[in-house]
Formats: sequence, C-alpha cells, structure tokens
Amino acid sequence: MAAAHRPTPGFPEHLRALYERFPFERSIPEDPVAGLQGFRSDRRAAEVGGIFAATLAIGNTTAIRGSFAELLRRADGDLVRHLVDVPTPERLRRVAGFRHRWIRGDQMAHLASRLHAVHAKGGSLERAFADGLADGGFAGGLDRLSAALRGPDDGTAPAGYRVLFPSPLDDAGSACKRLTLFVRWMVRTEPPDLGVWSSVPISALRIPLDQHTFWIAYNLGLTARKTRNWRTVEEVTEALRAVDVHDPVKYDFVLCHTGISGDCPKHRDIAVCGPCVVRPDCRLWRGRRVGA
Repeated sequence: MAAAHRPTPGFPEHLRALYERFPFERSIPEDPVAGLQGFRSDRRAAEVGGIFAATLAIGNTTAIRGSFAELLRRADGDLVRHLVDVPTPERLRRVAGFRHRWIRGDQMAHLASRLHAVHAKGGSLERAFADGLADGGFAGGLDRLSAALRGPDDGTAPAGYRVLFPSPLDDAGSACKRLTLFVRWMVRTEPPDLGVWSSVPISALRIPLDQHTFWIAYNLGLTARKTRNWRTVEEVTEALRAVDVHDPVKYDFVLCHTGISGDCPKHRDIAVCGPCVVRPDCRLWRGRRVGA
C-alpha cells in the first residue's frame, strides 16, 4: 500500500507565504461575505443577513451574490424590518417567485419566521450555537444551531426546508459547509469576517469544507479522505491547527479562493503552478522537476 501523502516540513511557512501574497482585494468582492460588510455594526442584522447568505451559498459565487442581493432588494435593504419582523403573508409576498438553484421563496419566508421566533424568545443564533458548543463541542454547537433553524418537525415547514440545515451529528455526518461558513463569518474578527459574536472562541472554529478547499486540502496532504464529511472537516482542521493553534481556519478564505480564482488549476500546469509557494507540498508535483 502506498504511503499517504503528507506536506513537507516547510508547509507551515509555505502556507503563511501563500496568505501574505494573496490578493484579498481581488477575491473579497467576489465572495458572498462581501454583501454583509455593511452589517458589522448591528449584530442582529449581521446574524440575519449572514444566515440568509450562507443558506444561499450553493453554486458559483456570482450567482450566490446575485441571489442574496435580490433577496435584500425584495426586503428594501432591511431583512430584519421587512422580512423577519413582519407577518407571514407579508413575508410570502416579498419572496414570491424567488429562486436560487433548488431553494425557493417559501423556504426563505419560513427561515425568516424561524429567525423571528428565536429572537422573540430573547434568544439569538449565537446563544443557540454557544449553548451547544458548551455541551458538545463545535459539532454540538452546529447541531443546536441547526435545530433552532429547522424548528419543530410538525409539518409546518415547506417541502425541502429542513434539509437545508443538516447537523454533523445526523447519521450522514454532513460536512455542514454552509453553517460552518456562517459561524466563521460571525466569529473571526479579521477581515473579511464580521466578528459580531463574542461568546465563541476563534480557536474552536472548524473549516468550511467546500469542494475547492477539499480538493486543495487533499492534494496538500491535509487529509487522505476522499469524501467530504464531518470526519474530513475535523481532520483538515487539525492539520491547520498545527499551523495556527489560535486561528485554525485563518487560511480557509485563501485556500477556497485559490481554487475559485483558477490560481490552482487542479492539474499540473507549470505556467500557473510555477509561482505557487505550496507547490512543493502538492501531491501533483511531489517528486517531479519543474521541467518534467
């Protein structure tokens, strides 16, 4: 059996160099988090906008940003006032005909109703997550957050709504990319993240494992798993924790957008890969000369 691929001893320094050289000014405007930057000063607006944007984070970033902008337009620029804190008929009117991939307007209206219910009881998504974190670690936090968003299983949710909010504790052991991304936005204080939650330590975060981050993590030897699931999330996070114990997901944005932008072509291409500082750690280049 072939030995598992591992990054070189120089990987931490290579990853730091990738981060320092990364063109954030190019990629931040292309990310769904760009639409949330105006909410930093209002924690509730940031939570509400963040969970809508994260729920829509399926497909390419241009479509995601466009759909979130459309949802915001339908709410006259204020999701809390004109979508969450209004009666159900008004919610449904606002989002009638809305669609992003397989996500429908009635599902967005129900999400708004769940957010209203959580806040009406004096709670917040931060409190739900933090309570679960205290009881069962990060996976427990996501499970409690998912339960708050799903609401009771009483048949009132529209078709397909509850599956939008998986839990890592479900039998499938989902990677929960979108909820994990939402928590990263809320907790990390370094741009582009919003840092509006104060009760969750940055060191507790887990990597939002989308297809780009997973592919790059696999080829850098941060995981040998070939399936995106919660075990893979934990494995990749632990590998990154060895680089920065205080901020294990610091490099998530850079890894993700290295894939999105085409800076990582996902095959050997010396014209693109030549300048890449993590090329020595990549399985595609291990043991190969640049001219080979």
